[in-house]
Formats: sequence, C-alpha cells, structure tokens
Amino acid sequence: MLRRRELLGAAAATLATPALAQAGWRPDRPVNLVVPWAAGGSTDQMARIVAVELEEALGQKWVVVNQPGASGSIGTRNAMQAAKDGYTWAAGAAIDIGCYRVLGMFDAPYAGLDDWNLFFAVANVNTISANPNSPYKTFDQLLAAMRTNPNIAIATAGQSSAGHNVMEAVKAAANISYRMAPYDGGNPAVLATVAGETPVGAALMVEMAEMIRGRRLIPLAAQSETDVVLSGFGTIPSIKKFLPNIPAPLNYFGIWSAKGTPQNVVDAVGAVWDSKIKNSTRLKEYAEQKAAVFTPIHGRAAHNGAWVGVRQTAWLYHDGGKSKVAPDTVGIPRL
Repeated sequence: MLRRRELLGAAAATLATPALAQAGWRPDRPVNLVVPWAAGGSTDQMARIVAVELEEALGQKWVVVNQPGASGSIGTRNAMQAAKDGYTWAAGAAIDIGCYRVLGMFDAPYAGLDDWNLFFAVANVNTISANPNSPYKTFDQLLAAMRTNPNIAIATAGQSSAGHNVMEAVKAAANISYRMAPYDGGNPAVLATVAGETPVGAALMVEMAEMIRGRRLIPLAAQSETDVVLSGFGTIPSIKKFLPNIPAPLNYFGIWSAKGTPQNVVDAVGAVWDSKIKNSTRLKEYAEQKAAVFTPIHGRAAHNGAWVGVRQTAWLYHDGGKSKVAPDTVGIPRL
C-alpha cells in the first residue's frame, strides 16, 4: 500500500508539471540570483518572492546575492560575465538594463534588452513624496518651488534609478531643474527622506508604501496614466494631472539570464513562469499591497512590453544631456 501511494504521488507530481518534465532541466546545486541594489528595495523585495517560487518548483535553493553599486550596473555586469550555465541570474528593472549602454555603464556588446532572457513579475509605479515637515504638501507646491529654486534636493537611488527617471521626466516636461541626492538603493533614499535628510524623495511606490501608510511620507504624485489607489491609505494623484504631456511607461521588474544560457534552462524557467508564477498568490498579494501591477510575462512578450519604456527613457537621458552614447547608435530609435 505504501509503495502504491508513493507511485501515485510521483505520477501526480509529474502530471502537475508536464512542461517542467519536457524542459529537462532541474538544478543540482544552488542558483545565484544577483540583486544589484541594496537589501530592502523594490528589486530585492520582488526577487526574494520569485526565488521562493522557483525553489518550490525546481527543487533547489535560489540564493539572493545583493551586489549594489553604480546604479545597479556592477551586479548586473557580474551576472552577465558569469558562466552561462544557468546558475547565475540577475534581477532588476527592464528600463535599467535597456539604458545602461546609453549611460556609458556597459560597453559593447552588452547593449540592452536583447542580451538577456527576460522574465517579468511585476511593473512598478514611480512616485514622488515629501517629508511631512517639508513645505511641500502637494505636487503643485513642489513644482512652484522648483521653478524658482533649482537646488531643491531630491533623494533617489542614483543615476538610471526609477527616482532619477521620474525626476528627469519632470525636468523635461516642466522645464525646471533640481539637485539629485543619490543613495545606494531605493530603500536608503526613502529612509533619507523620512529622516529629513532631503525634503523630497523619488522612488518606486513599492519602496514608499509602508512609509506612506504610516504618514511618514506625503505622496505628491505617481507617474501613472491614472490615479493610484494604495491599500490602507487612499488615492495618490497621477502626475498627469499636473503635467499632462509627461510620459508614464510601465517599469517592469523581474529576473533574467544572459543570452547563451542553455535553452533547456530557459525553457524550464519559462515553464515555471507559465504554470506557477502566473498563478502566484505571493506575487499577487505583494502587488496588491504595494500598488504594483502583476505582470508575469517572459520572452518576446516581455521584450515588447519593456521596449516602449526603454525608448522613452533612453531619449529622455539623451535630450537632457545625461547620455554618453546616442540611443540610435545602439539600436534604440526615438518614439
């Protein structure tokens, strides 16, 4: 009877994951997942949930390794240069890896999205918030102040971060200037604004959500097409109410392996994405709590979804004098 139960259990497991069986890859040792930002930030939060889902599906530990520095480019480069055997992956934002080359952080041939096998979990919303003791209670007040004072310090996670991206978009749309105060990750930038080191911070909603709920930050605007509802707080106005022409692309977050990774590895992770990640209660709850968008896509769909945001952001950097390489010279045409 015991043997029969074991056989039935094994058969059920095989039927539950037919795609994995066909893919033919299961890691036989721990897999490294490089998070190129400090612990606690948006990438770190997402990566740790995805790692648990992959561990359960593939039967092996996925070890999150934080390697912050140079706006995420150091850890990302390390993952790119690791052995392409399926045992080293990177995590982050698609806009970052799409624009590193434009910012001069990666040399050829590491040009952008096409160099990676892409697996997205969520899309995050860029948000601008103020310290409650600052004079800025609305985004209109902040804009008015920046029109007369170009030195208002805005905490961000540094060049190419979500906060930097939204502030560059504001700069272009409103014809204003600001002073960026870079920190080593979104979470340190948010905490700096909470502590009053800067009057304003720009980061992702997922990094600010708890501080907004706790009334330790005042959300001024979200870079989204419509207002954003944060559970436990209420409605945060769309930045388009103040700057109608500002772009608001989705900022996709996920994991990726360098092209050259064996196809059976890519197929196996793709099978997990199509079966487990697309139905992940953990990720759905995370997105709900953090006002993110649940977007479990991979492959060509992931590339196409991220491409609009990469093109907008690359040319925003270029037009604002921040690029080291013209986007069209590395295959990024203007929209």
